[in-house]
Amino acid sequence: MIDEETRRKMREMGMGEMVEALDLQERDGASMAVPFDDRVRMMVDYAYEEKYAASVKRLVGRARLRFPDAEMREMIYEGRGIDEVLIREAGTCQFMARSANVVIEGCTGTGKSYLACCIAKRACEMRRSARYVRLPDLLMERDELAAVERSNAKILKKYARYELLVVDEWLTEDVDDAAISFLFELIERRYTSKSTVLCTQYTPAEWHGRLGGGVQADAMVDRLVHGSVRIDLGDVNVRKLLAERK
Repeated sequence: MIDEETRRKMREMGMGEMVEALDLQERDGASMAVPFDDRVRMMVDYAYEEKYAASVKRLVGRARLRFPDAEMREMIYEGRGIDEVLIREAGTCQFMARSANVVIEGCTGTGKSYLACCIAKRACEMRRSARYVRLPDLLMERDELAAVERSNAKILKKYARYELLVVDEWLTEDVDDAAISFLFELIERRYTSKSTVLCTQYTPAEWHGRLGGGVQADAMVDRLVHGSVRIDLGDVNVRKLLAERK
């Protein structure tokens, strides 16, 4: 039996999960009959899984996902004519290894935000930092900070650091020159080093005009679309589809 002082020292060293595993073993007579090496392995496995689960939970919380419980297995493919293989492949986050982007296109109600949250959650499960944000909210946050600090530096640093950034409602609303310059700088900072997921009702061919049609628009479209994974969710409203099936 391990005394309470040893348990205290283990907790102080950040080994609380090992203490929990030890307590579970001591309450289970069968475990105490297992050879010492196997017991240690079982404790390490338990502690590892507990720390992994806690780490993922923290990352998902920090990601502020619109759908934190989103799961790829809940995606609906039947009767929609969408590319299931491409979607499942995107859900593995392999694109992040080459810092590629994902563009999710589709009409209202097709599940763009849900799919983006599935991808971001998977990134968290791989212990990669992720963040979900609606473009209107991002620009509002930028305006509020700029009014106080007279600089975009803080918010640019914040959103440039995430390994995966989901920008929902991309170009749904008109953006002014200040917003275009801000988005250009953010995209430039993330280019070739981080991955971005964009959810949009507009095709990339339409982005140029909605981004002002200038040099910055050219650069943004090129950086976001070149080498990206493009997923078209079509025009079938999933909410309506589910309601009809019920």
